[in-house]
Amino acid sequence: MKKKTIAIDMDGVLADFESQLIDHYNTAYGTSLTKESIQGLSEEEAFKERDLLFKVLNKDNFFRTLPVMQDAVESVRELQKNFEIFIVSAATEFPVSLAEKVAWLGEYFPFIKWENIVLCGSKRIINTDYMIDDHCKNLDYCIGKPIMFTAFHNVNQTHHLRVNNWKEAVAVLNETL
Repeated sequence: MKKKTIAIDMDGVLADFESQLIDHYNTAYGTSLTKESIQGLSEEEAFKERDLLFKVLNKDNFFRTLPVMQDAVESVRELQKNFEIFIVSAATEFPVSLAEKVAWLGEYFPFIKWENIVLCGSKRIINTDYMIDDHCKNLDYCIGKPIMFTAFHNVNQTHHLRVNNWKEAVAVLNETL
C-alpha cells in the first residue's frame, strides 16, 4: 500500500527561523524585538525596515545556522514510519539560502533522501496529502489537508487546522492512519 505524503516547510516549522531573525534584526538595526512583542503582527509590521530585513536574510550562513525546532528531528523520524516525507521550502527568493538549506538538512535530517527535498518559489504546485507550514499563503493553495504550524504572524488566523508544536503535529497525523 502506498504511503500518504506530507510536505513539511523548513523555516518556522523545522527550523527556528523566528529566534534567528529577531536576533539578527536586533543586532543589525539596534532594536529590542522579542517573540512576545511581535505576536499577532504580520511580518511587515514586525520587521518594518524591509531593506534591512532582506540584507539579514541574504547574509551568508543565516539559513545554515538556524536552530532546530524542539522535537522536530524525532517527530519527522517518527512520521517517516507511516508517511512519505517531503521537505518543501520556498527558497528561491533568497538564492544564498539554497545550498545552506541543503547543508542544514544534511546535518539535522540526514535520513531525508535528496530526492525528497523540494526547494521552490511557489508551493502551489505541491501535491501531497498533507502540508505542514506556518504561512497561510502556502496552506491556502494546499491540494491536500493543510496543517498550520503556529508562528507569530499566524496566531490570529483560524481557517486551517493548527498545531502548536511537533508533538501535536505527530498526534494529529497519527490520528489519520
